[in-house]
Amino acid sequence: MHTRHTHRTHRTDRAHRTSRVAATLLASAALLVSACSSGSATGSASAAADAEPAALPQATPTALMSYYGQKPAWRSCGVPGFQCATVRAPLDYAHPGAGDVRLAVARKKATGPGTRLGSLLVNPGGPGGSAVDFLQSYAGIGYPAEVRARYDMVAVDPRGVARSEPVKCLDGPGMDRYTRTDVTPDNEKETDALVASYQKYAEGCGAQSPRLLRHVSTVEAARDMDLLRAILGDKKLNYVGASYGTFLGATYAGLFPGRTGRLVLDGAMDPSLSARRLNLDQTAGFETAFRAFAKDCASRSGCPLGKKGTATGQVGRNLKSFFGKVDARPIPTGDEDGRRLTESLATTGVIAAMYDEGAWPQLREALTSAMRHNDGTGLLMLSDSYYEREPDGQYTNLMFANSAVNCLDLPSAFDTPEQVRAALPDFEKASPVFGEGFAWSALNCAYWPVAATGEPHRIAAKGAAPIVVVGTTRDPATPYRWAQSLSRQLSSGRLLTYDGDGHTAYGRGSACIDRAINSYLLRGAPPRDGKRCS
Repeated sequence: MHTRHTHRTHRTDRAHRTSRVAATLLASAALLVSACSSGSATGSASAAADAEPAALPQATPTALMSYYGQKPAWRSCGVPGFQCATVRAPLDYAHPGAGDVRLAVARKKATGPGTRLGSLLVNPGGPGGSAVDFLQSYAGIGYPAEVRARYDMVAVDPRGVARSEPVKCLDGPGMDRYTRTDVTPDNEKETDALVASYQKYAEGCGAQSPRLLRHVSTVEAARDMDLLRAILGDKKLNYVGASYGTFLGATYAGLFPGRTGRLVLDGAMDPSLSARRLNLDQTAGFETAFRAFAKDCASRSGCPLGKKGTATGQVGRNLKSFFGKVDARPIPTGDEDGRRLTESLATTGVIAAMYDEGAWPQLREALTSAMRHNDGTGLLMLSDSYYEREPDGQYTNLMFANSAVNCLDLPSAFDTPEQVRAALPDFEKASPVFGEGFAWSALNCAYWPVAATGEPHRIAAKGAAPIVVVGTTRDPATPYRWAQSLSRQLSSGRLLTYDGDGHTAYGRGSACIDRAINSYLLRGAPPRDGKRCS
């Protein structure tokens, strides 16, 4: 279940499973915007309660005016310094009278000093990551102080995600069975079992979220962001989106170019690609990231995947051999529910560590325990963090929302097992280590209960202010070529390159990247197109 951004239907990503994810273990977050002013605002109204007509889109349909004119009732979130509110959006923008969806919003008001610049919406990606969690655990306290001083930091959980009427599919035991299903079938029996797993998952989503499942597209989430912009009193949307959040931000710019303010799209997706192409490119991206890890591991004594100096290709073959052994005989983990480490869970654990080079030591230790001591505890922990499995055996709705958005946004990469088999050579060429599993994982949307409403398309956003597109050269989940492509598509795109490892670049240790983005957010001065940092 891997689509846009990560293995197992993670379209981009798990948008920020980086070292800062140590702080949130999954920087997927929601955003909140401030409705109040702490000084003379630039490009925003003084308060949502006094939203100026200019904050409303021109020719707003009468049926939507009640949504755009909302006045949020801010309350304490229980997290010091943050406020929360709930706003309404139409379930179906084409038929606003068909019911509402409730959206959870959070904010941390600008701290000063300096003139308030309005609201800065943040989204960590996924799709399916909670922006509210991201704001409260990282962005609202970890973004540069000068940015937090001038902006109300805001997040909204997109429809179907976390606190915003979450999509539901399976219970905890059902997800445990789903996540350990073999995604590299060796025969027809195992292929049938994989297909049955996908079908049961899809049926669960359709049964538990029938009303919402047709209305969780990225286009609808982008329209929700425009509602929030107006409710907060901002004339233009200022936004930092990571991973899948870049697709959400680019979609907003395409829909509302005249209302696009300072947009930063970090770890960019390419909206012009089909689901199959996205999966294939991402497969190659994880291979690139793994080769960087393999080179680092083989430079150290004690690497579990080979002696010091072992060639990168051999390191990969050694890992693939380990996966085969675990497939034949899952290994114990000490898990209180009796779970053993299967090939699928082991692969997911390795993939989880590819998002951030800071996780490489943890991965080496986990592989050492599994390969030399028959203890799968470390790899299972990495896999559980990827899937957001809670200590009580329940799962957040991250993966459910991820599938729901991905399968609605684009037609399935494959419709039948025969199509997957035909494509296996391409995927295995892209990644000898992960290719087979990624190819089979791309079959999950074939059984989705709701037909896709989106198609691959280019986004130009003509008339938008400069949009900064950030790409990392060895990003596993959102390959660098996607950032290059999106920056060319956007009429005002500016490509900012980080020559390094890991997923996304802002706030991950590059002073050069951070200075460029901070300058843009605070002074409106975008970096020159093509600027590179290392």
